[in-house]
Amino acid sequence: MQKLLSVVLLILLIIATLTGCQTKSPEVSVKNTIDTGVQTYCEMSDGTWQCDGRSYQYRLEISGRTPQAAVDSTFVYLSNLEEIPFEQAWKAAGFSSSSDDYFSPEDAVLVEWRTE
Repeated sequence: MQKLLSVVLLILLIIATLTGCQTKSPEVSVKNTIDTGVQTYCEMSDGTWQCDGRSYQYRLEISGRTPQAAVDSTFVYLSNLEEIPFEQAWKAAGFSSSSDDYFSPEDAVLVEWRTE
């Protein structure tokens, strides 16, 4: 079972790498590609961000301390929402058992998570 899971994860990683960042118009180009280990995403020349073929207006770094944690965490989201509160950010990062706490891919995607 663990070998199957490893193969599936490897295939998903290869697909994500091959998909890369796509430009929709010739005047918009990829300015920078960032691979964080969570998601590969791109900063575009027009100031937007792309991940998995979707465009986002904002890159948000949301920091704080989760309940019972000894250190702070920073969650980096690409988002079409101008603001995301820390509590919503950590819950949507996979710490909530309620699907209501997660973002739709059109609204936001987690691209990086680090502790400080």
